[in-house]
Amino acid sequence: MAEITTATTGDKPGVRRSKKHSTRVDLTPMVDLGFLLITFFIFTTTMSEPMALDLKMPDDTKKVDVEMNVGESAALTIIPVADNKVFYYHGSLELAMKTGTYGIVNYSFKDGIGQVIRDKQLAMDRAGKVRKDLTLMIKPTDNANYQNVVNILDEAKINDVKHYALMKVTDNEKQAVVEKNGGL
Repeated sequence: MAEITTATTGDKPGVRRSKKHSTRVDLTPMVDLGFLLITFFIFTTTMSEPMALDLKMPDDTKKVDVEMNVGESAALTIIPVADNKVFYYHGSLELAMKTGTYGIVNYSFKDGIGQVIRDKQLAMDRAGKVRKDLTLMIKPTDNANYQNVVNILDEAKINDVKHYALMKVTDNEKQAVVEKNGGL
């Protein structure tokens, strides 16, 4: 509550002095109001919702002996390895090793795996192929971490790649990675 107290000075005859008022404001209700507002905002704010990647995997309980044929010009195989590196090759492994259409990159924007995907899409455009036919085959090694796979899936989403598959790396691919990268 606010109070007004008056201070009186000694009265001198013939001199009129105005009364000086001193005010005192009690701030206790303001503190209560502040805590009430803080609790209101805490309870009414929504917590950040986790962002999840929707990954649809086929049913692996049924064995299917039919192979999916992907054209050589539409295939890009990406193998995440240790130390945030990515080994990639175009088409089949044997042909890529003979023609030199393979490489080792990282996840940087300028010259990383996203640029490799964009270059592959441009090459398909120039060859008259449909860009949407590009198929990424993602084959993480045992030394790659989960974030590496998520980064590649993000690049697939950013570059509007419609077809991609998570697969197991073969022994021939492991051998090629060891030869070209010096290890998995």
